[in-house]
Amino acid sequence: MTSQVSSPAEQTDTTVVGEQRKPAGTKNVRRLDRVIIRFAGDSGDGMQLTGDRFTSETASFGNDLSTLPNFPAEIRAPAGTLPGVSSFQLHFADHDILTPGDAPNVLVAMNPAALKANVGDLPRGAEIIVNTDEFTKRAMQKVGYGTSPLEDGSLDGYSLHPVPLTTLTVEALKEFDLTRKEAERSKNMFALGLLSWMYNRPTEGTEAFLKSKFGKKPDIAAANIAAFRAGWNFGETTEDFAVSYEVAPAATAFPPGTYRNISGNLALAYGLIAASRQADLPLFLGSYPITPASDILHELSRHKNFGVRSFQAEDEIAGIGAALGAAFGGSLAVTTTSGPGVALKAETIGLAVSLELPLLVVDIQRGGPSTGLPTKTEQADLLQAMYGRNGEAPVPVIAPKTPADCFGAALEAARIALAYRTPVMLLSDGYLANGSEPWRIPDLDELPDLRVQFAQGPNHTLDDGTEVFWPYKRDPQTLARPWAVPGTPGLEHRIGGIEKEDGTGNISYAPANHDFMVRTRQAKIDGIDVPDLEVDDPEGAARALVLGWGSTYGPITAAVRRLRTAGESIAQAHLRHLNPFPRNLGDVLKRYDKVVIPEMNLGQLATLIRARYLVDAHSYNQVNGMPFKAEQLATALKEAIDG
Repeated sequence: MTSQVSSPAEQTDTTVVGEQRKPAGTKNVRRLDRVIIRFAGDSGDGMQLTGDRFTSETASFGNDLSTLPNFPAEIRAPAGTLPGVSSFQLHFADHDILTPGDAPNVLVAMNPAALKANVGDLPRGAEIIVNTDEFTKRAMQKVGYGTSPLEDGSLDGYSLHPVPLTTLTVEALKEFDLTRKEAERSKNMFALGLLSWMYNRPTEGTEAFLKSKFGKKPDIAAANIAAFRAGWNFGETTEDFAVSYEVAPAATAFPPGTYRNISGNLALAYGLIAASRQADLPLFLGSYPITPASDILHELSRHKNFGVRSFQAEDEIAGIGAALGAAFGGSLAVTTTSGPGVALKAETIGLAVSLELPLLVVDIQRGGPSTGLPTKTEQADLLQAMYGRNGEAPVPVIAPKTPADCFGAALEAARIALAYRTPVMLLSDGYLANGSEPWRIPDLDELPDLRVQFAQGPNHTLDDGTEVFWPYKRDPQTLARPWAVPGTPGLEHRIGGIEKEDGTGNISYAPANHDFMVRTRQAKIDGIDVPDLEVDDPEGAARALVLGWGSTYGPITAAVRRLRTAGESIAQAHLRHLNPFPRNLGDVLKRYDKVVIPEMNLGQLATLIRARYLVDAHSYNQVNGMPFKAEQLATALKEAIDG
C-alpha cells in the first residue's frame, strides 16, 4: 500500500487527544494519538497474516507505524502450548514513532496459551479480547491454568472482552458449503474485522487481498470476506464495545513523497536490485535457506525481469562459492545467511579477501550460539564479522538501523564492495528483517551512480617495453586492483587462495611480499571513504553520549526523547559503519565524560571502542531474543547520567 504525504515532521507525546460523537444511533468515537495492538494465538491461527493485513491498511491510511512479529522457534509446536504461541505487535500513531511499543494497549488472545504468554506484558487498564470458545478445561490445564482466568478475578485490572470468535465465525459462514474445520480457519478474519471496526481501518484493501490470495478458490475467498465483514458488524452492533477509536493519519510526520509499508528483508532485497541497476551489473544471489534470511532469497527469485539470478545451493559453502564465482565473472554477487551460516562461509570470505573481488555477505543475525534461537533477534555477530576468519583478513562491516534503512544500507555495501574490490559484511537482524515501517520510495536521481570500469587491456609496461596485464596493480586512491572479466583477450590471470605477488599476482611465498600484501589489504579497508559520525546534541551541553549501532536505533532514540522531555541533557550518535569506523569517532568520544553503549549482546561494540580509543565506555546489554524497550533504556541511561 502506498500513500502520499506532503508536510514536515512533528512530534506529540499525549495519548488521548479528544473525543467526538457520531450521529445519533451510532457509537462514540474516541480520538487517540497512538495505539499498540498485539495479536496472539497458536502458530496455526494466522496471527502473522492478521497483523500484516492490519498493518497494510494502517499504512494505506497514512499512520506512522512500527511492527514486531514474534514467531515460535519450532516449525510446528503442539497446538495450544506456550512454545507454539505466535504474536504480531503493531504500534501506529498520528506522529513520528520509532519502536513497536513497550506494552500493548490491546491484546487479542485466540486461546489460553496466547493469554498466558502475553498478559504479563500488559499495563493495567489494557483491553483484552479473548476467544472464549478455546477456553476449555483441557486447553487451560495444558498451560497451567487451574481455574479459568476469565472467571477467577485475575483479569479484573483489565478491560476484558470475552468473544466466542469461533462460534460467531462458524455461524457467519453457515451459508457456505464448508466443513466446521474449514469455517473455523476464518476466525482470524473475524478478529481482523472486529479490530478494523474498533480503530476505523480501511477495509477495501483487505477484501481485495483476500480475493487475490484465494483467486483459484472463490468460495474460500468469499467465506473469508464474509467472516471479515461479520467481525466488523459485530463490533458495530454489540454492546460490549461502547466506543471505537480513531488515530488520525500522520501527514505531519513525514517529508513529502510516496510511501509504502516495508519490512527490513524486503527493503534489503529492493536495495540489492537497485544497486545492480545503478551499477549496470547483473545481480547474482548464491544462498542456502536459513531463518531469518530466507525471505531475501524468496523475494529476489521473483525478479528475473531485472536481471536477477538466484541460486538455492545445497549448503552454505556452495552458496557463497557460487556467489564468489559470479563476482569473478563480473556480477554484483551476494550471499545471504544468518550467524551459523557465516561460520560456514568464513573460509570463502577469506578467499574473497585474498582474491580482492566484490562480494556482499548479508548476515541477518539471530540468537546463538549454534542453532540458538532461530526466530529471535540478537546483535552478537559483530566480532565474528570483524575477526571470524583465519589470518589477517579485514572486511568492511556496515549495519542498517531501521527496516527502511536496509534499502540504503544495501546500496552502501554495494558501493564499498565495487569501489574497493572487497567482500563486505552487512549486519541486519531478526528485528529489522521481520519488522516493518513506512518507507519513502526514492526518486531514481537520488540513487548513487555505482558503475564500475572493468579492465580493458594491459596496464603495465615491462623494462623491455612489453605491455602486460598485472591483476594486482592497484588504483593509487582506493588501492583496489583491476576487475578483469574472464574471457577478455589479453587479461588472462590466475586466481587462488595462496598468497600473490604484488602486481603480477603470481604465487609468492616471500616473507617480505606477504608482509607487504597483508598491510596493503588492511590499508585498503582503513582507507575506505565513510561519512563522519553525526551527533545529536541539540544544546551542545550534554556530558553523556549514548552510542549505538544497528537495530538499537529505535529504542535508543525513543529513550533519549523521553529523557529530554524530562529535562535531561544527553547526546546520541549511531554507527552505520563499523569497519572502518568514521574518522571523527575518536574526537566525538573525547567530548563526553560518559559513553553508554546499549547492545543486544554482551558488549561487543563496547569492547572494540575500549580497545581502539581507550574510552571507558559503559556497556548496557540484553540477550533475551527481544529488542530493548524504550522505558527500560531510559531508566538505564538516567542511571548512567547520574553516575
